[in-house]
Amino acid sequence: MTQPRLRDNLNIDLPVTAFIMQGFNKYYPPDYDGEKHGSLNAYRGKHALGDRARKLDQGILVTRFELPFNIWCGTCNAHIGMGVRYNAEKKKIGNYYSTPIFSFRCKCHLCSGWFEIQTDPKNTRYVVTYGARQKDEDWDPEENGGFAIHDTERKEAPVDPLAALEKSTDAQTHATKVQAPRLEQLQDASDHYNSDPYTLSRRVRKRFREEKKVEKEKAEVDRSIKERYGLPAELSLIRDDETSAAEAKEEWQKERQKLASTEAAKRRKLAIDAPLIPSTSSRVRASGSTTRPSGSTSSSSLADLRTRILSNTSQRSISLSDATRLKPSGGKAVGIAVRRG
Repeated sequence: MTQPRLRDNLNIDLPVTAFIMQGFNKYYPPDYDGEKHGSLNAYRGKHALGDRARKLDQGILVTRFELPFNIWCGTCNAHIGMGVRYNAEKKKIGNYYSTPIFSFRCKCHLCSGWFEIQTDPKNTRYVVTYGARQKDEDWDPEENGGFAIHDTERKEAPVDPLAALEKSTDAQTHATKVQAPRLEQLQDASDHYNSDPYTLSRRVRKRFREEKKVEKEKAEVDRSIKERYGLPAELSLIRDDETSAAEAKEEWQKERQKLASTEAAKRRKLAIDAPLIPSTSSRVRASGSTTRPSGSTSSSSLADLRTRILSNTSQRSISLSDATRLKPSGGKAVGIAVRRG
């Protein structure tokens, strides 16, 4: 006979929040005193870092350390690649000026041999102290057909005393005659511009407001022009100055002359194509005029219409020629009045 499981007998409906919040709750025993113990770790006699602080009384903290380079283990002579991680014993062993020097004591995962790596703040690198040796991966360009790297730490030749004295004398002369006056000029300029910052700031803000007002008026004029002529809002208009006004006036005169020449050519062409018909003004329209035969009525009306067209064309061309001789003021076009018959 099988024994029933405990969870089969627990038919208790617990709220969902009870399972969600149980990871955030802490159990405080009845004899726990906050003022006396301070924290639960102190009450239980444990450190906040747990097992990592088991050697903290010796100044050792267990931390996760990653190998910065490839090494050969000194115990089993096995190769350990760069990036392998160990639970290393971190300990402070000294200082380089104000920078602490740490040692990381690791245990090989292949032979249980210990090796130690220390930091070298002076040369900004890591150094293997014992138990292993670093894999030599320095690349020599001369051995691989390249060029030698310039040695920046090579020893220079002995310094000539006279050359050194001449160099120091030139440096003093340059500092006295060139650098000192320049520094004085810079100091005077700094004192001039920083003596009264409030006045300078007020002057700059006043000029900025004036320029902003002018720009706002120009933008309003441009917007009204765009709305009047139906231009797109993103179109940028040129500024109204003497150069742009002269160019606009020149273009206006060219276009008017071109239009006048075109109208004159049309007029000449119509004058050549049309037959010679007496003007209507020369005819006297009297109430008792001589009657014409009915067959010539349609031809006479057609001739009158053609005469009117020629008269209107000639009058318009004369008006346009007179308008081209007018000088517009301010680069603006002058209106042309055309009489229609």
